[in-house]
Amino acid sequence: MKRLLIVLFAVFTSFSSFAQVSAREWVASGAWRNGFTGASPDKTVNIDEFYSQYHKNPNQWYALFKWLQNTDLLSIPAGKHPIPGSTLVASVEDSYNEPLEKRNTESHRKKIDFQYVVKGTEGFALLDHSSSVAKTEYDAKKDVIRYDYKPNKTNFFPSTPGKFLIFFPSDWHIAKIATNKKDQNIRVIVVKVDYVE
Repeated sequence: MKRLLIVLFAVFTSFSSFAQVSAREWVASGAWRNGFTGASPDKTVNIDEFYSQYHKNPNQWYALFKWLQNTDLLSIPAGKHPIPGSTLVASVEDSYNEPLEKRNTESHRKKIDFQYVVKGTEGFALLDHSSSVAKTEYDAKKDVIRYDYKPNKTNFFPSTPGKFLIFFPSDWHIAKIATNKKDQNIRVIVVKVDYVE
């Protein structure tokens, strides 16, 4: 029995390692791009989740990346834009960063936040789960939970053109945080992709 458990553990470990390598290789290969060459996943993106969600819902991801490639993201008017071939809507936002204390925390259960800064530098943060607690009940209508968190345990980072961010339900985050740049104005593309269990 003990030997069987050891063998099963070894098989599981090998499979897990293969899945991680497979996801990294898939991202590196650009198989997900569908022609989109404007940006790559930021180092904060959970590559395994990206791989999994893309393969569970390829039509939405395909349509999203095709739209990004075929759209002039700097000249398209701000506002909501349906993405052809899908139920997705791209929100083109001309906005600005604010001091941390003015920004809300958030996570989602039904949607994935795809965020791509096409002009400027946007400040983001990922919350530490061990030191953060929900301060609101889940709002199903808005698909959001808010958190109390400790800034000194929070990972802050900038997002610039050339990289995109993907926030999955486990990524508790804050967007549009003031950076050390002189100009806090940004243009960001936000798309809510369906999260598939």
